[in-house]
Amino acid sequence: MNSELIKLNCLLAKLTKSQQYAKTLQLFHQIQSSHFLKPDQYTLSTTLAATANLRDVTAGNQVHAHVIRAGFKIYPHVANTLLFLYAKSEDLASVKRVFEEIKLPDVYSWTTLLSACTNLGEIDYACHLLDQIPQRNEAVWNAVITGCADNGHSTIALDMFNRMHLLGIRHDNYSFASVLSLCSSELIDYGTQVHSLVIKTGFLVKPSVTNALITMYFNFGNATDAHQVFDETKHDQITYNAMISGLVSLGTNENAFMIFKNMQEIGLKATERTYVSLMSSCSCGITSTQLHAHSIKTGFHDSIPVTNAAIAMYSGNTDFHSAEMLFTTLENKDRVSWNTMITIQAQKNSFKDAMLTYLQMQHHGIKPDEFTIGSLVSTMESVQSIMTIFAIVIKNNLISKTEVSNALITNLCKRNGIKDAYNIFIETNFKNLITWNSMIFGFHLNGYSLHGLNLFSMMILSSLTPDVYTLTMVLNICATISSLTYGKEIHGYMIKFHFFHDTSLGNSLIALYSKCGVLNWSLRVFESMIFKDVISWNSMISAYGQHGRGEEAVSCFESMKVKVKVKPDHTTFIAVLTACSHAGLIDHGVRIFKSMVNEYGLEPGVDHFSCVVDLLGRAGYLDEVEKLMKSDWFKVDCRVWWNLFSSCAAHGDLRLGRIVGGILLEVEEDKSGVYVVLANILANAGYWEEAEDVRKMMRWHGVVKQPGYSWIRT
Repeated sequence: MNSELIKLNCLLAKLTKSQQYAKTLQLFHQIQSSHFLKPDQYTLSTTLAATANLRDVTAGNQVHAHVIRAGFKIYPHVANTLLFLYAKSEDLASVKRVFEEIKLPDVYSWTTLLSACTNLGEIDYACHLLDQIPQRNEAVWNAVITGCADNGHSTIALDMFNRMHLLGIRHDNYSFASVLSLCSSELIDYGTQVHSLVIKTGFLVKPSVTNALITMYFNFGNATDAHQVFDETKHDQITYNAMISGLVSLGTNENAFMIFKNMQEIGLKATERTYVSLMSSCSCGITSTQLHAHSIKTGFHDSIPVTNAAIAMYSGNTDFHSAEMLFTTLENKDRVSWNTMITIQAQKNSFKDAMLTYLQMQHHGIKPDEFTIGSLVSTMESVQSIMTIFAIVIKNNLISKTEVSNALITNLCKRNGIKDAYNIFIETNFKNLITWNSMIFGFHLNGYSLHGLNLFSMMILSSLTPDVYTLTMVLNICATISSLTYGKEIHGYMIKFHFFHDTSLGNSLIALYSKCGVLNWSLRVFESMIFKDVISWNSMISAYGQHGRGEEAVSCFESMKVKVKVKPDHTTFIAVLTACSHAGLIDHGVRIFKSMVNEYGLEPGVDHFSCVVDLLGRAGYLDEVEKLMKSDWFKVDCRVWWNLFSSCAAHGDLRLGRIVGGILLEVEEDKSGVYVVLANILANAGYWEEAEDVRKMMRWHGVVKQPGYSWIRT
């Protein structure tokens, strides 16, 4: 072999190893154009690796052609590098073709093919291939397990891991790390069993497995076991980062900073991920500044991920000036940088600034993604402006992104663009649960409740299963339109598919049956609920109140606080006071109102005062109402004045009626009802001239009494 070519091959390998792939290609072209040197299999193999890492398909195809002409494809290392090239280029057809040309595929050949299949969506084909491999060692199993784990096929990955174990094939750190990363809160027992297997097989010493275990326990919400794994193993930067990230995810930010401090004390330098995790949790202005300063001091001043995290951190603390200044000074902005800035402007409801930033982003040659569109759409104030964003979506071929469709549908529905929202819904090829929920809610929000129910029926016929939010929403629609028949059908669906024990759904059923006039069904649902929260009790008290069953409402309130010791909230008192008012239970109402302040320390709001004024006013205790309204802690509102005004009219209290009428005329001089009620009070008391003066004042202000109407058709 030419000694000069050997030296150049070594240099090619050195350049590729140091990730100087462009220089590798330049050197290859020099060798190729030389009259004295002829590339061999090592030259071509190294160059193919460089083109693969560059994802330069054109250059890779040219080198591949050279391999065929020179007859080097028979060499395993050349064929395997070709596999690597096409796998990196996501060209599965070429991967399969090259693999079929290999006479004796080795482990690398199989693992590359299997990884390509799992990463590019051909999971069934990968599983079929795995069964055909003559000698299946841990590497080929890991290729399928890791590929499935990384691409959302967790069930298949776990099944493969179990099969591997049953066949007696030894797991390694790759299979352990992949499977542990899949263990969510639904797989706590499984995760702990894998942890035991890790200890038994001695892989706890592997950093990748340790980090996966720490992350798994944080996913379980179990910081204690995560700490135990951390304390029992050697620590590197990745381990510390896993701890910091996990503590941040649980909201224990002080502990995260303690780990960060300990990391520095033992001499480990913080990484980009360290700062990104800590900045995402930092809610204190002074600490934010210190953390940012520390990242600059340790050499991350020009790190794009750290700077992006700092921008988001400042905006999260409403320090928009610092966030914008940092964004302006960042030289190399990536898509995340621009998206973060657009999100900040969306938080500030600045439509013009958000669009200007988007145009600058476009000018810099960075295309929008689903996050860009989501932030832009949230700033739009009209259907027309949202449809402008829709044009951007079409131009950038983002309509296939479900997140984009969902954002457009949601925001169009909020701005009365129900027709445009439905058109986008129809054109969306892949609809997830959020898509259906957004459209159903949109119909309900815009007054098309029956359309929402019909869409729910279509969803049931599709392959998607509704979640608790879907069912709660549909039950609320049924309650709004008093659709007892449809409500019962949904109730039956809940029982059939084991949704019934969800507390929020039980609460919605109580409200539904109450509004449909079937109080006994509300009570049956309430009594059958395993866990009742404060909303459950509030719903039942309201149900009694709506049906004029004040005594039962008070009894339910007493049971709530005495028997089961659920602490009532502001809504509870509104519900029970309303029930007392409608049933005329004055003593109960006054006692409960006093207990709200004296026993529970809750400050009454306008709604509470409105209930008490209505309660006392209906019974004619207008002097007591007047005393209440003169107290220091009484909250004045038009609703309260109107309740008192109506009581004055009902009981013929001329003195107080004049006072309240005068107050209402000052704040609601354009409301015909004020003039009419006040004129009636005066006329009923025999003050005909004053009553006529009020009517003249009404005409002078141009206020017209609205004629009454009925839904009854003749």
